[in-house]
Order: sequence, then C-alpha cells, then structure tokens
Amino acid sequence: MTVTSKISINDGNLVVHGKTILTGVPDNIVLTPGSGVGLVSGAFIGATASDSKSLHVFPVGMLQGLRFMCLFRFKLWWMTQRMGTCGSDVPLETQFMLVESKDDAEGGDQDNAPTIYTVFLPLLEGQFRSVLQGNERNELEICLESGDNAVETNQGLYLVYMHAGTNPFEVINQAVKALEKHMQTFLHREKKKFPSFLDWFGWCTWDAFYTDVTAEGVEEGLKSLSEGGTPPRFLIIDDGWQQIEKKPKESDSVVQEGAQFASRLTGIKENEKFQKNSQNNEQAPGLKLVVDEAKQHHNVKFVYVWHALAGYWGGVKPAAAGMEHYDTALAYPIQSPGILGNQPDIVMDSLAVHGLGLVHPKKVFNFYNELHAYLASCGVDGVKVDVQNIIETLGAGHGGRVSLTRSYIQALEASISRNFPDNGCIACMCHNTDGMYSAKQTAVVRASDDFYPRDPASHTIHISSVAYNSIFLGEFMQPDWDMFHSLHPAAEYHAAARSVGGCPIYVSDKPGNHNFELLKKLVLPDGSVLRAQLPGRPTRDCLFVDPARDGVSLLKVWNVNKCSGVVGVFNCQGAGWCKVTKKTRIHDASPGTLTGSVRATDVDPIAQIAGSDWKGETIVYANRSGEVIRLPKDASVPVTLKVLEYELFHFCPLKEITSNISFAPIGLLDMLNSSCAVELVEVHLASDKKPEHFDGEVSSELTTALSDNRSPTATIALKVRGCGRFGAYSSQRPLKCRVGNVETYFNHDSATGLLTLTLPVPQEDMYRWPVEIQV
Repeated sequence: MTVTSKISINDGNLVVHGKTILTGVPDNIVLTPGSGVGLVSGAFIGATASDSKSLHVFPVGMLQGLRFMCLFRFKLWWMTQRMGTCGSDVPLETQFMLVESKDDAEGGDQDNAPTIYTVFLPLLEGQFRSVLQGNERNELEICLESGDNAVETNQGLYLVYMHAGTNPFEVINQAVKALEKHMQTFLHREKKKFPSFLDWFGWCTWDAFYTDVTAEGVEEGLKSLSEGGTPPRFLIIDDGWQQIEKKPKESDSVVQEGAQFASRLTGIKENEKFQKNSQNNEQAPGLKLVVDEAKQHHNVKFVYVWHALAGYWGGVKPAAAGMEHYDTALAYPIQSPGILGNQPDIVMDSLAVHGLGLVHPKKVFNFYNELHAYLASCGVDGVKVDVQNIIETLGAGHGGRVSLTRSYIQALEASISRNFPDNGCIACMCHNTDGMYSAKQTAVVRASDDFYPRDPASHTIHISSVAYNSIFLGEFMQPDWDMFHSLHPAAEYHAAARSVGGCPIYVSDKPGNHNFELLKKLVLPDGSVLRAQLPGRPTRDCLFVDPARDGVSLLKVWNVNKCSGVVGVFNCQGAGWCKVTKKTRIHDASPGTLTGSVRATDVDPIAQIAGSDWKGETIVYANRSGEVIRLPKDASVPVTLKVLEYELFHFCPLKEITSNISFAPIGLLDMLNSSCAVELVEVHLASDKKPEHFDGEVSSELTTALSDNRSPTATIALKVRGCGRFGAYSSQRPLKCRVGNVETYFNHDSATGLLTLTLPVPQEDMYRWPVEIQV
C-alpha cells in the first residue's frame, strides 16, 4: 500500500497537502499510511535506530516559519499551552501539536488557498511512550522511552500520528477516533457514560478546609450554601478523610513542607475525624453517617471522596495491619528527562527521599475493589482519583511506565464499574498520554493545574490553560475546570469561564464565605446548573495566538447549547508558565485594555444548530451589558475588556416565520449561560397560513408594526428550564404568551425586539416549562 499523496515524504521533506511542514527528514524516519477516510487521511511517523535502548531521541526534521500551538507538561501532573513558529519553540514533554499551513496543492493564489491544519499526536507503542520536543537546530524530535532500563527497543513504527484537513476541530476529532480504532486501548469521549453529577451544583471541601476537613465541617459547608438558596447537590470530600500514618516532623528534613506527600495509607476506612456515633449509638461507620446526613438532611444527590491512584500521596504503608495481602513494596520514583527539564516538584522531592508504598500491580484491583466496596457500602457514589501520574515514575521492574500505568488504570476502571454504577470517577493530576490512551471508561478529567485562591498569577493562566488543554483532553473526557471561590476578586471571571466550559460547576467556599448573587447566576433553585453541551475550546482565530502572553489577543471560548451557541471572551494577559524561572509567574503587572470582536461563526457548528433553512442572521445577547443585537450574516460585534474581565455572547439563530415576522429565543437573561435554558423550539403556523417567502427586506419588520388585532400567524412552542426573567427576540409584538398553559404578562421593546416574561419557580427538579408565544 502506498502512502496517500496528502501526507508524504518527498526528497527529505515531510509534505502535507502540498505544503512542506518539515525539511531535512532523516533516512531512519518511516511514514506508514493511516486508515483514513476519503481525501482527509492520516499517517504514522516511525523511526529506526542501530541499537536497542530504553530511551531514544529521534530528530524528525526541521520546523521553521509555520505557526503552531502545542500542549506540553510543564510539570509531572499538568499540561499548558505554548505557541511558536519553529522547532526550538517546541517544549519538552509536548503531547499534542497543531500546525497551520496553506494548501499549495490547489495551485493559483496562495492567499486564497485553504488553511490546512495538521495535528501531531505522539503515541504509546507496546511498552514505549513517545513525546515531541524541539532542539536548538529547529529540529522536531521524538523522545521515546520505556521508563525501565530493562525494556529496550531499536525501532517504533507508530510513534506519532498525523492527520490533516481544513477544519481544525474536525481534524482533531477524526484523528483521535482513528487512533481509537488503531490502538484499541481507549474510547473517545462520545462513547463514554457521563456521571450524573455533571448537571448539578457541587461543593468540594479542599480550599475550604484542606486536609483539616472534618465531619462537622462537611455539615457546615452544606448548610451554609443551602441556606443561601444555592443548594449543593453533589459533594466532594477531598483529601483529609483517610487513615494515614502519623509521622513525626523532623526539624532537619529538607522536604519539610512536603511531609504530607510522603505519608502512606494505613487503612481503607475513614479516620477518627469522621468516626462519630449515630444518635442511637449504633456502630454504623462514621463515613456512612456523614453521607446519610448529607443526602437526607441536605438533599445531596451524589457524594464523592478523594483518593490517590496509589492510595495516598506516599502510597500504601507496606505490611500495614489488614493490608498485608496487597503485597506493597517501597519504590523510589525516577522521573523522565523531559519532566526534569521543566518544573521541579515538591511532591517528587519528598518521595525521592521517603519512597512510595506501591501496591503490587497484580493486587491493585483487590485494593481498589475493597476500598470502593467499603465506600459504596457507606453510600458514596464515586471517587476523585488524584496524583495519577506518579505511576509513570515507578515502572522500573514492572515492564515500564506504560505497562504499569495501564495495569493500574484497568484495575481502577474495573473496580469503578463494579462499585459505582453511575461511572463515578473524576481523574485528576493525570495529564500523561500513558493514562489517556489507556482509559476506556473514565469520562471526567480535571483540565488544568489547580485554582489557587491566594496566587494572583494563577487566575488568568488557569482559564487559558483549561481552554487550550480541552482541545486535546476533550476528545477523551469531559474537561473539569476545577472548583473556585464564589467570594474572591476573580470569582466572576472564574464563574463565567465555567459557564461556557461544558464542565461541572462546583465551589470550595469556606462556610459563610459566599457570593450568592453570583452563585444564583450559575445555579437554579433546584440545585441544577445550565451546562453547555461540549468541551469549551478556543475559537479558530485564537488557536495560534497567545492570549496569556502576547499583550494583544483576547481569549475566546466557544460552546453550544441545544438551540444556540455561546462565546465567552476573556482578557487573560499578564501571567503564564515561564521557561526561564520554571514556574508560573506574572510577567506584566498591568496588562492593557484589549479590543477584539465576535461573530456567529466563532461557534464552529452554529450552522448545524441553526438548521438547513437558516440564512445566517443571529440575535446576539451580551450577558454582562444586557445588549440585544440583531446581527446580519458575517457581521461581527466589538468587545473591549480589561484584564480579568469577561463578556458572554449568546448567538441565537434567527427564525424567519414570514416575510415580516422573525423570532429567536434567547433564554434566562440573568443566568450566565442564558441560552442553555432553551431546550426546544418549534414553530406551528396557523392552519390557514402558508409560510411566506422571505423577500430579503429586513428593515420593514421593525418599522412596520403589525396590528394587535390581527389573527395569529404562528405559535412558537418552547421548552425552557429554570425560572426568572426569560427573554426572546420578536420582530413584532406577540399577541399572547402562555407559560405552563396559563396566559402570562409580557413586555416587548419595539426598539430592540426584546420580549421578556417571568417564569415561576418550578415544583420539580429539572422541570422544563412549556412556553407558547403567539405572533
């Protein structure tokens, strides 16, 4: 079989759609065709060496003068974005890369040639993992390693997968689906079962209490949020509930502040902070009492608890009483050179000294199953599984990092499947391809480094990192943008980002420290949230600019609701991960005010949402300003923001009902993800009316008001979730509005076309109001 002409190596050049991407490709680089569909197909890059080793670095060719965006691990646990134009800009530990070029194969005018997007995905092959990196000669390199000196190879044929086409989001989606078929070791996000907690507001104990969490603290937090009118329906009891060894603090220890990280698990049950007797003095487990109280007294629907993939930060204590059968042995982590070249980590410093108690991979299913069965018996619905990437550093003697990670992930998923039927799992500190390409079931992934309430450098880069990371992570799992504080200088900024993220929405407020006015823009009275449908990702025009560092670009994040699109715009300038200091820092203490623009097509699938009869016009609702704009096809709306400011634009496709009546539902005007409230729109024409053909005259609609005494032309039937101020655009004043079969008062502003009415608080959870508007 010959390699398709769309991706090939010709005369030492790697050519994609007629455009040279890499020059000077060495003779030991091999291209193998992928099983692509039609013209848009992929190819695998492989390499051969003269000798067998456990770690190889293969130059692949020089990259120069092409814009790219890549995602790399700046520390062991997490990825962030980097933009560049040449090989030396590609960081160590790059796990995803998207390159922009023009299609030279079309001939003719280069300016009008379609833009081609080529994705490079470094893979797992056998017991080896590859990543991309650049060198000072502008060569792109593949770093291939096993993580075990005894596991060696002299070649790999499927080290990196390339896929190219004209729509970047489709290219990435098709590439990951092609790999799913080729590798058969993971499933795409679209095939996974999402846990139900995603659609409910949550509270996590971490930033409220850190490891000092107690049973009483959990009760306080739930009570505090419920009393303010935003009841949490899911709860995460984070680190601090488990039985761990008590270690005396040594005054001369170099890794003193990492002491918790070296602690090991001594039992699978809750610690004494959670062991309280019930009122009847029964010997029920304390954790069960906490869970029962949350569910029965505070109407919490889902309770999750935290544990590390290795049990605890320092693993499981070898031969701890009752845990001898896990065959735990001390192991000392060895980090890969790529990680050591980026950010050092206090956890690893601690574990390098003290070691980690590693449950034997053949016994790890028993460990998870016993832990999870106990949790399930206490009423727990799922787990947040943290510190996952530690396993890649412990592969020596176990067949290497890929083998050990896969055995752990498979055991974890088997236990979750057995004990938590709602697929109750959040994966955290897990941004390595060893795990992502091994997960067949896990459906929710923390998408960036933590929300750090006390670190001013962290807030803008948190938002941009999650958005860019989601381009890749979102093909595997639903990204989780992390908890935040509702009472915080950056609270509104974080809240707005989560409203377009398609992510779970949860806070880690200390009891009594809440901004309920903000929370009520996210949470409905029943405790549910208005969650967008896809992973929120940067718009196409943001893919290769740097909204964290370039001083000129705003970050735009798009998503879709059932009947609309939404674009969140954020000023994220001023801070990012620094390759010199090897940490996240503020590089511009006073970033400027920036101006940009948004348009309907920033929402990539807006035409599919709008339907085949859509002419391209939208009603735009700007959430912060409250503006309603009728936007012609291909027109844009300007936006100006200071740092840590945002605006949310809802793009609602305009429906032409007749030549002089147009309509578009907007949604709940006071909620951040306003347009998510609209779940169904149907237009029923009056039986004796035929839809008139649109004559292209737009101006007549608002200037020529139809009589209020006219007979109805159509009834627009909507299904709308939630309560409060509902808005829609109607070019004519409606004749009547009904909510739940009751005629209701409405207001219509003839200047803007904004129709508003009030939806009552529904009596049942997740209720969808039937709304009828007669025009």
